Amino acid sequence: MLEGWIQIALTLLIVVAITPFFGKYIARVFLGESTILDPILNPLERVIFSLMGVSIRENMTGWQYARAIVYSNIVMALLIFFIILNQGWLPFNPTLVPAPTWDTALHTTISFITNTNQQHYSGETYLSYASQVFGLGYHMFVSAATGLAVGIAFIRGLTGRSLGNFYVDLTRAITRILLPISIVGAIVLIAAGVPETLAGPAIVSTLEDPNISQAIARGPVAHFEIIKELGENGGGFFAINSAHPFENPNAFTNLIQIVALLSIPTSLIYAYGVFANNIKQAWLVYGMVFTLFVIFIAVVGVGEYNGNLAVNALLGSQQPNLEGKEVRFGWAQSALYAVATTGTMTGAVNSLHDSFMPNGGFITLSNMFLQIMWGGQGTGTAYLFAYLILAVFVTGLMVGRTPEFLGRKIEKREVVLASFLILLVHPIAILIPAGITLAFPDQLAGISNPGFHGFSQVIYEYASAAANNGSGFEGLGDSQPSPIAIATGATTTATALWWNLSTCFSLLAGRYVPITGLLFLADSMSRKQPVPMNVGTLRTDTGLFTGVTAGVILILGALTFFPVLALGPIAEAFQIAKFYAN
Repeated sequence: MLEGWIQIALTLLIVVAITPFFGKYIARVFLGESTILDPILNPLERVIFSLMGVSIRENMTGWQYARAIVYSNIVMALLIFFIILNQGWLPFNPTLVPAPTWDTALHTTISFITNTNQQHYSGETYLSYASQVFGLGYHMFVSAATGLAVGIAFIRGLTGRSLGNFYVDLTRAITRILLPISIVGAIVLIAAGVPETLAGPAIVSTLEDPNISQAIARGPVAHFEIIKELGENGGGFFAINSAHPFENPNAFTNLIQIVALLSIPTSLIYAYGVFANNIKQAWLVYGMVFTLFVIFIAVVGVGEYNGNLAVNALLGSQQPNLEGKEVRFGWAQSALYAVATTGTMTGAVNSLHDSFMPNGGFITLSNMFLQIMWGGQGTGTAYLFAYLILAVFVTGLMVGRTPEFLGRKIEKREVVLASFLILLVHPIAILIPAGITLAFPDQLAGISNPGFHGFSQVIYEYASAAANNGSGFEGLGDSQPSPIAIATGATTTATALWWNLSTCFSLLAGRYVPITGLLFLADSMSRKQPVPMNVGTLRTDTGLFTGVTAGVILILGALTFFPVLALGPIAEAFQIAKFYAN
């Protein structure tokens, strides 16, 4: 047990250690200050901006920034949709995989353009190398860069600056952050055993009978894997994602992946401190989220280490819950990975979340409900500070202080926008489609578990889509037959069609409505005239206020989603306890 906790502690120490350095670098990039990559990238970016007709000094309003995001994302979505539907005749298709069904292609397109990467298919049997590399891989960069640009624009607005230019921010996010790290990371992963090849499947003889051969899927995995984690994308090259030995072969690659997926969202909080010239507040906010994060890891870790009490009672010994886990990672790294990937909205998995104890289901669902532990690429930081704005308003009313944040008054417009983002959009994107699904027997027929766990499977699917996470409890009939199976006579199902189309609603609502609201909120804050601090000003860079913010986050989250958690993982925990008692 102790060894597992030490592994977790050392991993978190690495993340904390790189935060100030990476955070300062991110801030310098988006403040337009000099960096070590300037001699190489400045000429390249001038060419790119010239071809796009973009001026780096041209600032956008909140509406213009949001419109640029939507327009560019539509164009990119059409590109990936075209590639997937035409993969049968496009190059880099050594296994000659035909196009998947239109609903699978549509869901995949929307899932990847929204930085969710929710997968209702198996990558190795549904998609060609061209679709994986030119379609999905490309969108892993641009969708991650889009979220990062939104987070930076939000920070600019909070600190009284203009929001900037989306196309400039998008380009710099790719050229100066995502691409350089991905190149180095891909080389490291290749050296660690992750394949990177355009060759077809490896044909090998089985150990049982040399006369029987087996096809082992492979492909250009290493470059795909690093941007999957760094960009908080989460989509797997193979069906079982980072549990696959070609995606995540050993403890070293597992460490790289966890550090990569945590690096940007954690460092963005420090970058905010640089923008606001208030490193103290940045560390206080960082400490608040980190504390909650560690508590969540502990809850999941204890549950997995103790295992299923009912099963252990039958066995007569205490055993960790290793169902659905890779032995090379064990309970500790599986628990850490699960909390990190749902907390950052990455969605990659190195174990089956469906097999976790109710503790794990409770925490992974809570992460996606709250969206600030550390949250999505860029947008998680924005959500976190939207909570801070609400906390400022509520605390100011309670103590009779002027509700101000960074010298700017918090008024009706800001409170309405923050409340709309936190209390309305997310629950609608989850609970309405989930309620419709639970009301129809045909859809319930595709659920593997009829009890409380089955309820969690449904809620998890829509929570994952709305939070732009992409991981799944699975156990749902959400996959159409593979293109090869359809070619040999398999028929499509109405159940999979429903899951593909209904989750598309949650994907779109959970991505673009909050982004637009965050940009409007940032735009509103940027236009306010700063007011000097006085004795009536509520200071936000204190431990007391940070604690109040944590309370506001947990209370609002509990009020909104606790009934759902009570019907899912909490009820499942009582059910297991009842079996154990009997």
